[in-house]
Amino acid sequence: MYAVVKTGGKQYRVAKDDVLKIERLPGEEGDIITLDEVLMLGEGSAVTVGAPLIAGASVAAEIVEQARGPKIIIFKKRRRQNYRRKKGHRQLLTVVKITDILTDGAKPSAKKAAEKKPAAKKEAAKKEIVAADFVDDVSLIGGVGPKLKEKLAEYGVTSLKQIADMSQADVAKMDEALDLHGRAERDEWVDQAKELVAGKPPRAKTDRARASEE
Repeated sequence: MYAVVKTGGKQYRVAKDDVLKIERLPGEEGDIITLDEVLMLGEGSAVTVGAPLIAGASVAAEIVEQARGPKIIIFKKRRRQNYRRKKGHRQLLTVVKITDILTDGAKPSAKKAAEKKPAAKKEAAKKEIVAADFVDDVSLIGGVGPKLKEKLAEYGVTSLKQIADMSQADVAKMDEALDLHGRAERDEWVDQAKELVAGKPPRAKTDRARASEE
């Protein structure tokens, strides 16, 4: 049995156990999500076409990973105007595995709570112990000067702990909002923040980091 579903403005032909990349959907790894916009169902020679959707049909999928697509460079230039703009973009994606194709209003079977408990424990174990005497100043991160510190504050980031707890998706969202051109990921802000929160001294700043702070 297969289905044609619509999500993120695109259509996908899917069957059970298929793995595909779709536009970013909210959720964590292991969560079960439901794709409700089913346009067509097929099983053997029997095909059902929606008008435009099939009532009561849905596709259940498990989130495998929250990922990002390849970098795309956008370059703009105006002749004889001394105008050049270069910007990179990486699309936010969700990798999902199709677990079931449902009809007649059936609901996907929820994952057992017991399956998520070990993951929660592992996540808690990963959190580093905060040193009692550390200085919570985002400008200790290499490449973050007074101007960038001010921009981060306007965005709502004023603490090293906030940066240390950021996921890859959070970093990408901040990068796009503040037009950082990938600096946060390139300079490993999250790793630097975790080291500083754990009480380690700031990393030695490179010439590039010094230049970006000026």
